[in-house]
Amino acid sequence: MVERGEFKGKPVLTIKRDENDQYPFSFGLSKARLILENLEEIKKFVEEQQAKQ
Repeated sequence: MVERGEFKGKPVLTIKRDENDQYPFSFGLSKARLILENLEEIKKFVEEQQAKQ
């Protein structure tokens, strides 16, 4: 579940597991750019960690 909002007048995205998620993940444009620039490393990290489980 993804919601768009504002924090201190700046746009943010908030990602939640579900509507009742107590610990949502929120970020603005700068962090969104960093995520996109490093998406392949993030995918690799997830794959490596899932293989350990």
